[in-house]
Amino acid sequence: MNKKKAKLNYKHNSFDIIEEGNFVVCAVSGKEIPVDQLTYWNVELQEAYYSPIEVNERFKTLNNKK
Repeated sequence: MNKKKAKLNYKHNSFDIIEEGNFVVCAVSGKEIPVDQLTYWNVELQEAYYSPIEVNERFKTLNNKK
């Protein structure tokens, strides 16, 4: 199976596939996330996250900038 990075447009309860692919990359950890297992993302930042741990890390980073 060839791996290809997907391009997605993240919405509040779903996402649109802009460019077909097998995975996206976590904005915090850099881990590959299979598109069919993608659960966490940020609509405003248009970023995907591997798990709640990365979501929390991004949240802390954003709140420290204020």
